[in-house]
Amino acid sequence: MMTIIIFTLLSLLFLFLVVDILIIKRPVYGGKISGQRLERVKQSPNYHDGQFHNLNDEPIMNAKPKQFVKTLRTFLFGKKQGLRPATPLEMVKRDLKRLPNDKNLYIWFGHSSYMLSLHGSTFLVDPTFKTAAPFSFINKPFKGTTSYKLEDLPNEIDYLIITHDHYDHLDYKTVKPLRKRIKHVICPLGVGAHFERWGYEKIQLTELDWNESANPSDRLRVYCLPSQHFSGRALHRNNTLWASFMLKTPYGNIFIGGDGGYGPHFKQIGEQYPDIDLAILENGQYNEQWKHIHTLPEQLGMVAVDLKARKIITVHHSKYTLSTHPWDEPLQNELKVREQHHLNLLVAPLGEICEL
Repeated sequence: MMTIIIFTLLSLLFLFLVVDILIIKRPVYGGKISGQRLERVKQSPNYHDGQFHNLNDEPIMNAKPKQFVKTLRTFLFGKKQGLRPATPLEMVKRDLKRLPNDKNLYIWFGHSSYMLSLHGSTFLVDPTFKTAAPFSFINKPFKGTTSYKLEDLPNEIDYLIITHDHYDHLDYKTVKPLRKRIKHVICPLGVGAHFERWGYEKIQLTELDWNESANPSDRLRVYCLPSQHFSGRALHRNNTLWASFMLKTPYGNIFIGGDGGYGPHFKQIGEQYPDIDLAILENGQYNEQWKHIHTLPEQLGMVAVDLKARKIITVHHSKYTLSTHPWDEPLQNELKVREQHHLNLLVAPLGEICEL
C-alpha cells in the first residue's frame, strides 16, 4: 500500500514538473544547450550517447528499486528527528564590504556556499542563499543560517565559480540578482547556457571541459578537473558537465572539490598537483545507495590523503537536509577524520571571517 502511495506521489510530482516546464517554462530551470555551445559539448571526450559521463562510469544509484522505494519512504514518511536542528543554528555576521586587501580569508555561508578573499580578489563559490530546490516551499535552509543576504556581499565580486548545475549549487534566485556585481563566471561546459538565459553576457562566462584551463587574469589560472557526480535541472540529466577546480593564485593552490564520490581521480589530481595549499571537500548528504556520486564518511580521510593538501575544509552540510543522516553527523565526522589522519583541518564557524 505504501509503495502505491509513493508511486502516486512521484507520478503527480512528475506531472507537475512536466506542466511547469512545458507550459510555464520557468527561468529557474535554466537555458537550452544549443548552437555553438552544443557543438562544443558534442566534441568533448566526456560526452557520448547524448550525455556527459564520469571517467568511472558507475551507476548513479547503487540500489535496487525496492531499496530505493524503502529509502524514499523513510525520507518522506519516516521519523524526521535528527535530520534538521531542533533549535536555530548560530551564524556569525560580519561586514563583508570592508575586507582587508592584504589577507587571505574564507567565509562559509553553509552547505557548499562560501567566499574566498585572496589579497583583494573575491571568489564566490556555489552560492545558495534561498532554497535548494526549484520551488520555494521545498528544502528550506535551517533556521539561523540565513543571516547573510545578497546585499551583504561585496559590491563587486571578481569570480563566481559554479561546480555543477544542481539547485543546491546553482541557485537562480541568488545568481540572477548578482548579475551586475559579478565580473566573471567560471563553470563547467554547458552551464553557461543557464547564465545566458538569466541575462549574463557571453563575455562574462568561461566554460571549461575537464583538463582545460583558463587565465581570467594575470593573477589567476583555473584548471577544470574531473569529479564523479552528475548534473541536471528539471527533466534534463547530464546535458551539462560537473567538475572540480584547481585555482593557482598568489596565495597558493586551492582545490575546489564540488560534489562527487570517491575514485582514483583524487590520487591522480594529488600527483598532478603535488603542492595543494587548501582543499575544500564535500562532507555530507551521503547515503550508501548513492555512494558512487557522494563521498561517504569513511572515504573523506582517503580523499584528504590522496590529495596531500596542507589544509582541509569541509562543506556540503549544516544548511539543508538532502539525505537521511543526522544533520550534525558531518560535523562529528570531520573531527574524527582530523584526528585519525592528523590533518590540518579548519573547522569554520558559520559566517565567520577565517584567516587562511
